[in-house]
Amino acid sequence: MNSQIVHLSVPAEAEYIDLVRLTLYGISSKIGFSYEEIEDMKVAVAEACSNAMVPAYSSEGEGVMEVRFERLEDGLRIAVKKREASCDRAETAREAAALPGKSLDGMHSGGLGIYLMQALMDRVEVVNGSGTEVILTKLLSKSEEMV
Repeated sequence: MNSQIVHLSVPAEAEYIDLVRLTLYGISSKIGFSYEEIEDMKVAVAEACSNAMVPAYSSEGEGVMEVRFERLEDGLRIAVKKREASCDRAETAREAAALPGKSLDGMHSGGLGIYLMQALMDRVEVVNGSGTEVILTKLLSKSEEMV
């Protein structure tokens, strides 16, 4: 299967999250995900988008959020990227890795969002480099794959 990738660049403002969610719906329904899986992915992607916007941009109208949807042989990978690196996000990712069994009272802001994404998706990666990128992967169930 050839790599099928859709890129979306939107202003880093809350009202554009719906556009990202609509794009996700169209792509994931075409691939063959169930309604419940699509709803889970929409929640996870909205959280990733919100996390990308919060610390990086201080005033309205600044910055671009880049979202990449990549069809995999067995599912879908969604990458949400902001252009500025954030030290706090790396710490949040480390904390989230140790969340099972951890009390929610001791979590920093943003940690619950990472935990939610991990609960809804099959894989969640946080990559810091020329910006922070959250990569969400959802795999198709064998019974739901379109032939």
